Amino acid sequence: MPLPPSLRITPISHPLNATVRVPGSKSLTNRALLIAALADGTTHLTNALFSDDSRYFANALKNLGFDVQLDEENHEMTVAGLGGDIPAKNAELFIGNAGTAARFLSAFLTLGNGEYILDGEPRMRERPIGDLVEALGQLGAKIQPLITDHWPLITDYSKICPPIRITASGLRGGKTKIAGDVSSQFLSALLMVAPYAQSPIEIELITELNSKPYVDMTIAVMKDFGVEVQRNGYQSFIVPLSTFHSPLTTYPIESDASAASYFFAAPAICGGTARVENISRKSVQGDVNFLDVLVQMGCTVEETDNCILVTGHSPLHGIDVDMRDIPDTAQTLAAIAPFAGSPTRIRGIASARVKETDRVHATCTELARLGVRVEEAEDGMTIYPCKTFKRSNVQTYNDHRMAMAFSLIGLRFDGVTIENPSCVSKTFPNFFETLETLR
Repeated sequence: MPLPPSLRITPISHPLNATVRVPGSKSLTNRALLIAALADGTTHLTNALFSDDSRYFANALKNLGFDVQLDEENHEMTVAGLGGDIPAKNAELFIGNAGTAARFLSAFLTLGNGEYILDGEPRMRERPIGDLVEALGQLGAKIQPLITDHWPLITDYSKICPPIRITASGLRGGKTKIAGDVSSQFLSALLMVAPYAQSPIEIELITELNSKPYVDMTIAVMKDFGVEVQRNGYQSFIVPLSTFHSPLTTYPIESDASAASYFFAAPAICGGTARVENISRKSVQGDVNFLDVLVQMGCTVEETDNCILVTGHSPLHGIDVDMRDIPDTAQTLAAIAPFAGSPTRIRGIASARVKETDRVHATCTELARLGVRVEEAEDGMTIYPCKTFKRSNVQTYNDHRMAMAFSLIGLRFDGVTIENPSCVSKTFPNFFETLETLR
């Protein structure tokens, strides 16, 4: 059932006692899709995420000639891998505002033999991809931005955004350097295609790496498919020439830790306990570490067999936290922070400014609209306790995480209306149905 243009959130007047299950991980689904397409043999993904982002990715693979079977009712995807070959010699791929698809496919397409154009929505045309383009260029790839007449004279790679043209004849390999402070997805993209280059690839980081757990996740999925990455911490990586092999059985996708963060957070705002199924503290997803943030604020976290229980306690404590490794949960914390007894400072999330929207500025703007005192910084914000909220139609900027995070405030305050709630379809189409089950 389609969502209305705006959605009023009805508060919950009692402590929670709820059990929820969230969809499969976007990050794991997209990594598994790419690696499965590169692998020898057929891979059967279970608990896969069906959302705008994963559909863009799966359909891009189909448009490139891969046999991809989608069974949405059973949350299953089947991919017939071609051992590093890309069937299509020419393709124009539209990937909406799916940043993961844009970064991963940009590297993947360099393994082909032909000409490919990658484009997306207007916001995607503002999301930088230049660091990856430059790093791939050092490995022999030819990638041109289509919005400049000055190629190959362009000197400021940081300004390159889709659309791009990839003229591919395989990836030469060798040594490359890349920045890690804009998006860890650039490094993940290089790692996943590296086994199929013409010579081994060695990658050196020239800045500190943000979102380190996502790179750990990439390396873990590669290992599941039989390829081991040699690494020196987060400074350098060597990927030998190798081949991914499809698992003999199914490849299960964990539930999404980023999506789970909203339900981990709900008891902090409402009190009581929420149980989130099919996820573990041992998850390869770094966003499960958001639980440590909740513990610092005064919540209790327990784990049973494949289930995490979070219990909220009053009063909540404001905290000072660096979230550079878990930036996708920063908006979740921002929604909890006004209910704490002291200020909360969020640091290290400058990279969030180039996500689906400028998440730092958007979050500060909408908190202020609700009557919350907030101070914006280049890499984060400080949020002060709020006793009296103002009614507001929260603007979501077509960003799924704005809609999901700010709906949490509406669980406690009767005056939150979410504009464009359907933007959650990007990663969590039935979010608001799942939110209702907290009642």
